[in-house]
Amino acid sequence: MERQKGTAQAGFTLPELLIVVAIIGVLAALLMPSIRGYQARAKVSEAMLMLNQCRNQISENYASGSELPLDNNYGCEAVRPSRFVQEIGTTSDGVIKLQLGNEIGDLRLSLAYITLAPLNGNGLPMTDLDLGTPIRRWRCGATGDGTDLRVDFLPSTCRG
Repeated sequence: MERQKGTAQAGFTLPELLIVVAIIGVLAALLMPSIRGYQARAKVSEAMLMLNQCRNQISENYASGSELPLDNNYGCEAVRPSRFVQEIGTTSDGVIKLQLGNEIGDLRLSLAYITLAPLNGNGLPMTDLDLGTPIRRWRCGATGDGTDLRVDFLPSTCRG
């Protein structure tokens, strides 16, 4: 049986399919690093939600004017409070130190520290001299406070 003139070819040729597969491969190779970056930032943001309770405790302690705890115990410290957090600790002056856990699934983030430090009206870290005054703002992610996570993995609101 002969093919009639004017009939269209059905399907794609092998070179056409190879070109499409190559284009998809290049796009995937270009997008994968940014997707991994988004995943890492999302995990860090989820872990940082655990800091809210500690932040409130320390704010109440400074505002009430009661003494700062000598044993670094504000009542909000925790070990393994969530899947992505190894530990939450505090210092005597109220700096919160969060350690990311191993289960975060990314070696760039695993066991890294993120800090949150209370600041007074002059922009200086709070001390026992600031008791009875409210915390004006919080400094998040500063390397001087102990953060050792790369800045590009921190949420935009937590970059020093």
